Amino acid sequence: MKLYVAYGSNLNKEQMRHRCPDAKPVYTGYLENWELIYRSSKTGAYATIRRKKGYRVPVAVWNISETDERNLDIYEGYPRFYYKQNVYVTLQGGSRIKAMVYIMFNRAKPGRPSERYVDTVYKGYRDFKLDYEFLIDSILTNNDELKKERG
Repeated sequence: MKLYVAYGSNLNKEQMRHRCPDAKPVYTGYLENWELIYRSSKTGAYATIRRKKGYRVPVAVWNISETDERNLDIYEGYPRFYYKQNVYVTLQGGSRIKAMVYIMFNRAKPGRPSERYVDTVYKGYRDFKLDYEFLIDSILTNNDELKKERG
């Protein structure tokens, strides 16, 4: 079993139940000095994270099997679209653990996530009782970034 960090649609427990049947949610916490952003692909715009001092991203940590990880690799488009990295998660209470996360490659351009995708992520925030303000702020910041990019 391996610890996996979710910050986007994989916060959604119903979705994870189908995709990763062995996965068990074990912790919630934050990625300190990371920012939640959205980047485009051929199929839409999706959440990713980037380093940014003073920011943090609410997350859930799942315990996943090798089969679950293979399923996630396919879903995340690993290794073409997302890569894997070990990061420290600050848990409720202040302790830290190391776990694997998927991060989109930097070459992806900013994009606007679909309402359906945002709703899936929102349900995940609700599933884990995470602070919605982080999600709302990330979408508003993303909209500002898109406006700047388009001139």
